Amino acid sequence: MEKLIGKKLFLLDMDGTIYLDNELFDGTVDLLGYIKSVGGRYIYLTNNSSKSVEKYVEKLTSLGIPATEDDFFTSVNATVFYLKKHSYKKIYALGTESFKKQLKDEGFPITDFLEDDIDCLLMGFDTEITFEKIEHACILLNRGISYIATNPDLVCPTWYGYVPDCGSVSQILFNATKRKPYFIGKPQPDMVYYAMEKAGYSKDETVIIGDRLYTDIACGVNAGIDSIFVLSGEGTPEALEKSNVKPAYTLQNIKELADYLLKSRNKSP
Repeated sequence: MEKLIGKKLFLLDMDGTIYLDNELFDGTVDLLGYIKSVGGRYIYLTNNSSKSVEKYVEKLTSLGIPATEDDFFTSVNATVFYLKKHSYKKIYALGTESFKKQLKDEGFPITDFLEDDIDCLLMGFDTEITFEKIEHACILLNRGISYIATNPDLVCPTWYGYVPDCGSVSQILFNATKRKPYFIGKPQPDMVYYAMEKAGYSKDETVIIGDRLYTDIACGVNAGIDSIFVLSGEGTPEALEKSNVKPAYTLQNIKELADYLLKSRNKSP
């Protein structure tokens, strides 16, 4: 793990990596303090599109971690970049009110009504989902319109286990319509590229940390950077053994990483 001592940009997943619901994991504060002490930078990367960046700032602040909007890059941010490269007349947004507000604030033509001129279905992690939304999505997909989803995560971790995430709902829609979306967030490498450009660090100076092999770790592999797989969330040793996606390092939790880096720093002359 000696290579980690030279890392300056730490791309951190959140749910299942640095906290679970309202429980901040041991070692999170220590790791963030270490990164600042060596003149580095951390950016939170999340596929969760149910909350705005503003809500994430509030979330971390409530957990005792000062944060600004500049500390985050979400799948919604990545989706905004994608949508700006296309010209959809009207977008049906299957997502939370917060999700729709972010998109409307960016100037996109968002609706949650069935209308004849809709040419894109955009799906996020919808914690406010209803059967009516599912039905609307099926109707629209059967029209053959463009179909985009913010992230492929199958589940989102909670204190009591897991709930279906965007990837699971997309599977429901596939069962009904045989349509699959183009996924925007992790494991696509764009979020990593944006973060490195934003922070001004190279691939060799960057590492991504997360609890999902098929999103966090695959994103790192696809972007050509080192990755750390933590076993504090969705991922398991059994899943790692069966997966073709392999991290550079596997640790029990964020505390193991923080302890190692702090010990290495304190040993330095």
